[in-house]
Amino acid sequence: MTTPWKQPIFASAVYYRDPLAALDWLEKAFGFKRQFVVYGPEDKVAHSEMRFEGASVMICGSWPGMPSTSPADLDGKNTQSVHVQLQSGIDAHCQRALAAGAKVVREIADQFYGDRVYVVSDPEGHLWSFGQTVRAVTREEAEQASGLKIDGWV
Repeated sequence: MTTPWKQPIFASAVYYRDPLAALDWLEKAFGFKRQFVVYGPEDKVAHSEMRFEGASVMICGSWPGMPSTSPADLDGKNTQSVHVQLQSGIDAHCQRALAAGAKVVREIADQFYGDRVYVVSDPEGHLWSFGQTVRAVTREEAEQASGLKIDGWV
């Protein structure tokens, strides 16, 4: 199968009550770019993909046979979140998201493992975390700073 773009190895699908509004908001808040949009019955968005720094996320509406839904349908409960690792500009990215109406779940802060991270929720309650490595940390330094035992540190 041939596509006009390079497929990522892994991508999440995030389900929304109003996927078209989600596409607009994700562009405004996070700087994601629409790759394509598939319309189903009644011209409702059934599936779409967005890109950000070479990564892909699928933004979907309800689809027959798929038992997936928005946190807005589950009293705000989430069973997953999407994490995006930025190369630079995390503080400005956070301010952009907040200006677009993202709700703070975890304030931006430096972490024991060397990343600066913030977590927000979107208008339907999906959790989005963003991180940027701001300093190199050894496993030993991370263990000492956190009080945790860490396996598999590369």
